[in-house]
Amino acid sequence: MSQLRKSILQVQEKIDTSFSADLSRYSSQGYLDEIRESVIENKRVLAVTAMYKKRIRGMVLGHSKTGSIVFIQPENTLTYSRELNTLEYEEKQEINRILKELTDRIRPFSTLLSDYQELLSDIDLVSAKVKLAEVLQAVLPKITRKRELDLRQAYHPLLLLNNNRAGKKTFPQDIHLHPQNRIIVISGPNAGGKSITLKTIGLLQVMLQSGLFVPVHPYSRMCFFNSILSDIGDNQSIENHLSTYSYRLKNMQYFLKKCDQNTLFLIDEFGTGSDPELGGALAETFLEVFYERESFGVITTHYANLKKMANETEGISNANMHFDSKRMEPEFKLQMGEAGSSFTFEVAAKNGIPYRLINRSKKKVERGKIRFDRSIAKLQQQRSELAKTTKELRQEKIKTTEHKELLDDKSQRVQQKLEDFQELYDSNQQLIHLGRKLDKLCAAYFHNPNKKQLVTEILKIVGIENAKRDQKNKAAQQKEKQRLQSVFKEAEQKIEKIRKEKKKKELKERAEKKEQEKKKLASYAPGDRVRIEGGAAVGTLERIKKGKALINYGSFTTEVILEQIELVQKAKKGE
Repeated sequence: MSQLRKSILQVQEKIDTSFSADLSRYSSQGYLDEIRESVIENKRVLAVTAMYKKRIRGMVLGHSKTGSIVFIQPENTLTYSRELNTLEYEEKQEINRILKELTDRIRPFSTLLSDYQELLSDIDLVSAKVKLAEVLQAVLPKITRKRELDLRQAYHPLLLLNNNRAGKKTFPQDIHLHPQNRIIVISGPNAGGKSITLKTIGLLQVMLQSGLFVPVHPYSRMCFFNSILSDIGDNQSIENHLSTYSYRLKNMQYFLKKCDQNTLFLIDEFGTGSDPELGGALAETFLEVFYERESFGVITTHYANLKKMANETEGISNANMHFDSKRMEPEFKLQMGEAGSSFTFEVAAKNGIPYRLINRSKKKVERGKIRFDRSIAKLQQQRSELAKTTKELRQEKIKTTEHKELLDDKSQRVQQKLEDFQELYDSNQQLIHLGRKLDKLCAAYFHNPNKKQLVTEILKIVGIENAKRDQKNKAAQQKEKQRLQSVFKEAEQKIEKIRKEKKKKELKERAEKKEQEKKKLASYAPGDRVRIEGGAAVGTLERIKKGKALINYGSFTTEVILEQIELVQKAKKGE
């Protein structure tokens, strides 16, 4: 192969040299056009003036549109080109031979190579998941067998990535779905974040069920659903003769067929596309069916009858997106428990619609409905103000607590300093008193130099002072002893409390264990197919007696503790 490629390079050099020589020669003779050369079919050719074409030996490969220029490959170059074609053909044959030989060599390892490819694909997939989790700061929430969806600080992954790139803030949402609160009806103004909340729930659930980490708080809890049904956005089609409402009805027909207790449905602008009263009534009926089948779901709507149904039905709850009624701007935060106002007229006023038109519109609507919507808006405003006040009070309480702790610390330090000064003062007073006594003795000795009497007086003073010190030391030792006794007593009380709590916990665990054993005992019946934990062999349960199970494996039977077996298949009725 190397020799062939060397030959190809040599021939290509010969072609370039030969063509350059002919180009110079014919150019000096004036046979060539101004452009001198061109490329046709990946080959260099001479641009010869038509009147001189017979004076140049070679192959004609083409001509210009006007016919004034003829493109000729010189004879010497043509010879080398044929040689090059032969060498390239041989090179191609040699490549095919090498590939066939290589294929024959690795054919015995094809299964292993296929396994390696699958392994590398799995590693690549896991690596991609890890990188995505790092970018999103995603985690694995608690996976539960119970049907619940407890999302805390949940972010829409795509929105989070875009906002991070743009340096904008992303608002997380808290969503709670459980058997006692299976369906949430979200209301509120347009552009408030209702659809984003829906998409966040759906996308996070699909990500989890696809084996991806999700951007939520680690304490979040999620389960798996058999079906995830979504109707978000307008999908009307001219080609299929579908209006918005027709499309939504087709979706509802599909939802009603598929939904059950293991279904999560997400519907945006539920019931829209038809007459508000008639469409609202039909949407309420659909919602009743979803509720009766115990499906989990979240819907967004502006219909008052759906808000009322959510308020009156156990298992369905209202929610709304926060809206600042003063600034007329959404806050992109979900609030559970209350329906939201659409702020229709307020938003219209903010967007420049004249007040006279808004007032005319208000007259066309029933007064009760306006009052109802105004009451909801007022409640939202009061809730926002209450939340703001609560936040301020909480912050004030924290500051007050910190200030109190600081004052207590200062007071304690001042008290300690006062006690230290008092002790120093008492000590100094004693030393002064002792000094005065010694001064009197020295003065008496100066007038009456009786050493024996002086020594006696000094020893007396020393004895009194030592007695005082002994008494003080004994008092300090007694005080320290009492302190240590108090510390030991407190430690014994804590140990006793921990011992009692541990004993209480053990008793509770034993009771729970006994209860589980009773439930497990009640869940098994003769004829069930079971196996020993950690084992692969499956046998038939013949009887249960005194917490032990007799298992028949066909060729032999064995007796094991009931806790060590697990159910594989319940006995069919009639067996």
